[in-house]
Amino acid sequence: MAKLYFHYSSMNAGKSTALLQANHNYLERGMRTLLFTAKADDRYGDKVIASRIGIQAQSQHFSEEDDLFAIIEESHAFESLDCALFDEAQFLAKEQVSQLGRVADILKVPVLAYGLRTDFQGELFEGSQYLLAWADDIKEIKTVCHCGKKATMNARIDESGQKVSLGEQVEIGGNERYVSLCRSCFSQGKTATTAQD
Repeated sequence: MAKLYFHYSSMNAGKSTALLQANHNYLERGMRTLLFTAKADDRYGDKVIASRIGIQAQSQHFSEEDDLFAIIEESHAFESLDCALFDEAQFLAKEQVSQLGRVADILKVPVLAYGLRTDFQGELFEGSQYLLAWADDIKEIKTVCHCGKKATMNARIDESGQKVSLGEQVEIGGNERYVSLCRSCFSQGKTATTAQD
């Protein structure tokens, strides 16, 4: 039975690596997959899902206007599809999460979505909110704060490593812009840079 899966974490926990490994497992068994990443995130090039450890794969873009059910249904009708995988799933719209549920329920194609749970202010992203509400299976990918505790929060930092509290919800960036923190360090504004001061 196909399911909608949501694998979430804070930054730098290996979400893209886990997605690429899952994709590899399907391909190694001769199965067909369809990969998607958010159009807003082009850090690694156009239509590329890349891991910080150096592996990558070509994908399709998704943006808020896309009818993901229709896109996947068309691809599945052309050639049987075994899995759809989504990187940066926090950028999905509410309706798109519903569409992915229909992909699992109607098309019987498993959907594996990987993304952040919360933004730099500790607020849920829209896509994550509805994936947490509607996914059949939810798993946390764990990573560690600089203090050694489990990191659950995403802190946006400035050029000097100080935590930033104001700004737009979406600002694409990697290690130069975000750090993963435990709740305690997040609430106290303790990044690795400020902890050394």
